[in-house]
Amino acid sequence: MSDTGSAFQVARPSFVLGGETRAALADGLLSLLISEDTAGLARCEAHFSNWGAVGARADFRYFDRRDLDFGATLAVKIGQDTLFEGRITGIEGRFPQGRPPEIVALAEDRFQDLRMTRRTRSFASVTDADVFRAIAGDHGLSADLAIDGPRHPLLAQVNQSDLAFLRERARAIDAELWIAGSTLHAAAHARRRATPLQLSYGNQLREFTVLADLAEQWTSVTVSGWDVAAKREVRYQATVDAIQAELEGKQGGAAVLRSAFGERKQNLAHTVPLTSETARVEAETYFRLSARRFVVGQGVAQTSADLRVGASVNLEGLGPLFSGRYYLSAVRHIFDGAQGIRTEFTAERPWIGQP
Repeated sequence: MSDTGSAFQVARPSFVLGGETRAALADGLLSLLISEDTAGLARCEAHFSNWGAVGARADFRYFDRRDLDFGATLAVKIGQDTLFEGRITGIEGRFPQGRPPEIVALAEDRFQDLRMTRRTRSFASVTDADVFRAIAGDHGLSADLAIDGPRHPLLAQVNQSDLAFLRERARAIDAELWIAGSTLHAAAHARRRATPLQLSYGNQLREFTVLADLAEQWTSVTVSGWDVAAKREVRYQATVDAIQAELEGKQGGAAVLRSAFGERKQNLAHTVPLTSETARVEAETYFRLSARRFVVGQGVAQTSADLRVGASVNLEGLGPLFSGRYYLSAVRHIFDGAQGIRTEFTAERPWIGQP
């Protein structure tokens, strides 16, 4: 294993404000956090020195709001790759003891528009794809969708933000949300799995802590409801078949649970499916969401724009139980003066390796 001290290439991000690269912001950067997860809404906190030469005198550098201002478009890059793009929503002043004044710019991606729009309305005889397109259009966004799901007699958005409603619907059909530029993307979890990025422990992968836990695993999940039109019960039981395509021939949490403790069945009482298809989607979605959390790890890696939520990574050098492919469910790009830039991530998968 190579020296872990060489795992990072110390780098300073660059900043593009209103389409123009601002070298002074990069030079004055004190710390940076860019965070995103599968629920959508990437955010950025950029912390700068706010004292220096302004013309012929020393003064506050950014309180004139000509550079850092509300609504300004902010992009953060590493080399030619964009780590974040959004608009400034908050400005924080810091006046520490023994150090010059500082300023923090807070920014969110285009999901900020959806987060701040709250409505009560209904959608009749629609698929989830229809709803996603309608909400994207409400905000001047195009939609790129790769999702499945049944047609619903009625979907109600009750005193919810557009973002909260989309998150609710995405979770119901095992889909994930993200925005790139002016396009709203939604895709089923399985359709986001691309060729994995290789990360080796002691090289690109600086550290990793991983847990395989049976606490939230089930051998089956059952959903029941009532079909009003047909006047009959609807019932569906999801089993390991729901996650089989993601197990890669390995042993999943349900199999380990059954072998170690026997059958552990979950019955969902809080859902009220109106059709057999809805019951199937709800049961399989719940089973998959739980199964994917069987093995969850927290890691730190050398920063790459390819380390994004929805990406796959192949982690090497972790032994027979924990090496292999993982799915990134949360990513945080971090910069400070001590360690430079690095990426923290949460990775998950539904299986464990064999000794």
